[in-house]
Amino acid sequence: MENTELNEQITYTAADFEMAGEDEKQSRVIMRESVGFWKDGFRRFRKNKVAVTSFFVVVFIILISFFVPLFYPYDYHTQYKGSENLKPFTYSKVEMEKKAQGEKVFPHLLGTDKLGRDYAIRIMMGSRISLIVGLVATLIILIIGTILGSISAFFGGWVDLVIMRIVDIIYSVPDVLLIVLLSFGLKAPLKNLSLVSGFHWMEKVGPNLISIFIVFALLYWGGMARMVRSQILLLKNSEYITASRALGQTNKKLITKHLLPNCIGTLIVTTTLQIPSSIFTESFLSFLGLGVAVPMPSLGSLASEAINGMISYPYRLFAPAILISLIILSFNLLGDGLRDAFDPKLKK
Repeated sequence: MENTELNEQITYTAADFEMAGEDEKQSRVIMRESVGFWKDGFRRFRKNKVAVTSFFVVVFIILISFFVPLFYPYDYHTQYKGSENLKPFTYSKVEMEKKAQGEKVFPHLLGTDKLGRDYAIRIMMGSRISLIVGLVATLIILIIGTILGSISAFFGGWVDLVIMRIVDIIYSVPDVLLIVLLSFGLKAPLKNLSLVSGFHWMEKVGPNLISIFIVFALLYWGGMARMVRSQILLLKNSEYITASRALGQTNKKLITKHLLPNCIGTLIVTTTLQIPSSIFTESFLSFLGLGVAVPMPSLGSLASEAINGMISYPYRLFAPAILISLIILSFNLLGDGLRDAFDPKLKK
């Protein structure tokens, strides 16, 4: 009885069956803006003020390390007589005479060292060396770790067992001892190679720095390989991988076209966090005298040289130490921000 009464109350007219207009259709459509992985990640990254500030600090340090020395009036290796141990923003007697004669003389922003070399440009060049070592070493770690980690996870079995046991063995090798041995072992071959091939930059940077790169390539890729391995182990049994395999995709294309691109967010975060670790390792080794060859500076070697005059010239120690801390802190905060932005597990 109730259904019959309800049906009798409902009446329809011809107007009820007219086509809806575009305005009416749009008013009833409630859709969220289509956002891709990268756009969503960068939008979330921009909301992190600490990470954005760290990014601009890194950009600023790169600018003063690579571009300011191009037009800076002093260079890092020239010794200016009569300019030894000058304080910041001061001039030597010769420079004061030139200034009295009306010549424009640029002040030594951070003074000079005991050999009369401008300290500000040495700080800039030292940060350049530290950044180059950090970036190049991280790139080496990324390439080796990504290749071996993806092969280990994809093929599994004895391949995974062998690669992971190699990683375990590598963790037991003392890296400082290996760097010292390589430095002495590479000194003569690098000198002969630079003379024969004309690559004089090898002799200029010294065997210590090249040995650092070799040690990074041999010893420090294990963490990256394990990270890539864990990511591919989660992805290799996915439906789209099974479908691609059924369509005849080769193992190489499965890894390069499907698996690694889906790990790119994690790779970016891990790489960003690896850079400060590489910079700290290089600074530590340079502090011990195992860095670049003299007179080329590094932040670690500058801090080591400044210890002897710490009481008389404390700024010589504080300047490279603060810059090292700022670089490492900025990259760490930037990496944390990228992790919060691109890790889907951390989305709120």
